[in-house]
Order: sequence, then C-alpha cells, then structure tokens
Amino acid sequence: MVSWMICRLVVLVFGMLYPAYASYKAVKTKNIREYVRWMMYWIVFALFMAAEVIMDIFISWFPFYYEIKMAFVLWLLSSYTKGASLLYRKFVHPSLSRHEKEIDTYIVQVKERSYETMLSFGKRGLNIAASAAVQAATKGTGQGACRTVTQRMSIGQIPRQPPGHQPGPERSR
Repeated sequence: MVSWMICRLVVLVFGMLYPAYASYKAVKTKNIREYVRWMMYWIVFALFMAAEVIMDIFISWFPFYYEIKMAFVLWLLSSYTKGASLLYRKFVHPSLSRHEKEIDTYIVQVKERSYETMLSFGKRGLNIAASAAVQAATKGTGQGACRTVTQRMSIGQIPRQPPGHQPGPERSR
C-alpha cells in the first residue's frame, strides 16, 4: 500500500503544482480554450479537496484508499480522459446552476455576519486591552505613586505636583 506521504506528494505535484503552471501558461497565451479547461479543473479540484478532508477522517482505513485518491487526481488531470471536464459538465455545473441563487444569498449573509462578528470581536478586544492597560497602570504606577507620596510625607516633604498643575483655591496656602 502507498503511504500517506507519497499520496500527498502526488496530489501536490500533479493536483496543484502542474495545473497551476498550466493555468499560468493559459493566462500568458490568452488561450480561451485552455482558460475554460483549467477553470473547470480548479472548480472540480476544489470540491475534491473539500471532500478529501472528510474522506480522510472517515474512510482512510479503506484498502487502497490512497492509491484510489492518486488515480482520481491523475484521471482529473489527464487530457486524454478529461476527467475534470466530464465531472464539471455532468454534475458540478448543473448542480451549481440549480442552486446558484441560494448559494449567492448564503454568501451575502455570511459576508454580513462575518463583518458584524469581526466588529464585535474587535470591540471586545479593544475593551479587554483597555481594561488590561488600566489595570496594569493602576497596579504598576498607582501603588508606586502611593508609596512615593507616603515616603515623602513620612520624611516631611510635600508631594510634587505634575508640570502645569495650578493649585485650586482649596489647595492654596
């Protein structure tokens, strides 16, 4: 049986690196036919990668699982079998077309919720940071300042006022 490591290497090289380079070449040459081919590939491959996460958890114990996964990636990639184009045209495109409005609505809702959630987390984070800063200031400088005033008074010194401090009528001598 093929190990997990070899399977990951095959999926990385033949499932991602080579298609990424071929996509680059399609963009560079502005070949519309290749654009379409590689866009279909990337859509199918993204769905495969999402499904792979779940499959790895639940069925990786299945005999020849990694061999099947490698063969599937090579089948998707092959210009002879055109596996990605076949899956895209037969299953992915019709399914996405049927559910496109619901998916778009869901994406808009998620964007709105994520923005609101990030604002909420940001506000909470700022409040926590502000509280921590106030606590640190009161612990660190507050106690030190109290000790300094107490020490000066015990020696008979008058505490110094901050620069620019104007004594009020009740404090004047």
